[in-house]
Amino acid sequence: MASQTQGIQQLLTAEKRAAEKVAEARKRKARRLKQAKEEAQDEIEKYRQERERQFKEFETKHMGSREDVAARIEADTKVKIDEMNKAVIAHKEAVIQKVLELVYDIKPELHKNYRADRK
Repeated sequence: MASQTQGIQQLLTAEKRAAEKVAEARKRKARRLKQAKEEAQDEIEKYRQERERQFKEFETKHMGSREDVAARIEADTKVKIDEMNKAVIAHKEAVIQKVLELVYDIKPELHKNYRADRK
């Protein structure tokens, strides 16, 4: 009977050690997964920064800097506004004369839908 109790005790001890080893293995696995996830995030961030840098180089090379683009747009706008102001000055008198002509030269006539038999 003592040998059976001793055998059972050994089995329980072995089972306990096995459970500890399994728990330790699970903890190692979780740590490795966490570490792999962090490394992947770092790699993703580095890749994103590299692509952002490449895009900014491309943008600067092909379009110029944002300040250059803004200055070009500002200059184009100023030229167009100047052209419009010159056109207004050049055609101002003719337009005023045409409007006054239309206002002063009124030719009264009956509307085409007017019927004389209505009272």
